[in-house]
Amino acid sequence: MKRHIGTKLINAKPMTRQDYNDFRGWTLPADENGADEGYLVEYVDGGKGNTDHYAGYVSWSPADVFDRAYRPCEGMTFGQAIESLKAGQKVARKGWNGKGMWLVLVPGTPVIHPDPETPYGKAGITECEILPHIDMWTTNSEGRRAMLPGWVASQTDMLSEDWEIIE
Repeated sequence: MKRHIGTKLINAKPMTRQDYNDFRGWTLPADENGADEGYLVEYVDGGKGNTDHYAGYVSWSPADVFDRAYRPCEGMTFGQAIESLKAGQKVARKGWNGKGMWLVLVPGTPVIHPDPETPYGKAGITECEILPHIDMWTTNSEGRRAMLPGWVASQTDMLSEDWEIIE
């Protein structure tokens, strides 16, 4: 087998194995400990719901397995923020001075034909590719909300663990 790593956006709440079995209307198997601590997990990134109580697929995870696989969406590392961007999420740092700022991954465009009156066109570019990049939703110098193309992380951004997913 090959090793894999995954990033999923989930909802979770603490629940014992017995509570989960009761929730599902199941009888706890004789060889399982109902007092085992764990979590009810709802997968919100796809998958058909398997209970009337939640829209996503629901399962139970032992606490130690869950704690190794997941962490709250607040307090993420820069690497986890990048993985979240790749999964289509918007992310931001709690420590940023500006409120309402966030990042989005722009997948790029294989071929564009710049208008001759744009800076690209005036530079003689008639066809080019826009590469994938990260943009920031921020406020411009006149105080208007604006998209800043080509955001670049600072050393502080890369080493901070206050990244979070923006809904």
